[in-house]
Amino acid sequence: MNFVLEPPPQATVAVQGQRDRFPVRRIFCVGRNYAEHAREMGKDPDRDPPFFFTKPADAVVDAGETVAYPPLTKNFHYEAELVVAIGKRGFNVKPADARDYIYGYAIGNDLTRRDLQLDARGKGLPWDWGKAFDRSAVCGPIHRVQDEGHIEKGAITLSVNGVVKQTADLTDLIWAVPDIISFLARSMVIEPGDLIYTGTPAGVGPLVPGDLCLVQIDGLGSISTTISGEISAS
Repeated sequence: MNFVLEPPPQATVAVQGQRDRFPVRRIFCVGRNYAEHAREMGKDPDRDPPFFFTKPADAVVDAGETVAYPPLTKNFHYEAELVVAIGKRGFNVKPADARDYIYGYAIGNDLTRRDLQLDARGKGLPWDWGKAFDRSAVCGPIHRVQDEGHIEKGAITLSVNGVVKQTADLTDLIWAVPDIISFLARSMVIEPGDLIYTGTPAGVGPLVPGDLCLVQIDGLGSISTTISGEISAS
């Protein structure tokens, strides 16, 4: 097949212990999935069905890379998250069966232009400008279930320049991973290559150029991201 334009390269993330990489198809993110984070965002931590927003696949960026401070924002935030990588096609998946669709788990950082997100939220508009910008989905290497099993509990911690900013346990998720997958797979067919960012604990806050952001999850190790100056036009 010929194309009228050069097709963009396939977005990918690393796989722990493997030379081959995981192709990213879509990125789904769960909003306000820790009670204390819901409260700090001014919302009640009720158990309504989880809601999702998305990022483009090519927003993904490997651990250890430098991310430039993005344009249009004066309040650029970190959000530590457990990431679930889908490895099997599914629809109308029951929570009891959801683990069968998981390829593996990774550490993520859902970078956010908070001022743009909150402005949109206040006007009843989509969050895209605050969430779905370039290099906004940091993702560490995927740890395959067949190698290391399922990650269902353990500490999730984020620090900036060595100072702890977020800490919780994965058992604090309002909606656990099987429930998240089941809800998503009621709305659409989940496909191999989909990534799900499962939500962030309380303690979100700003990043500035020069910051080193470190995210750790028990059983998955740690990832780091350095923030550089603003993107230039050149």
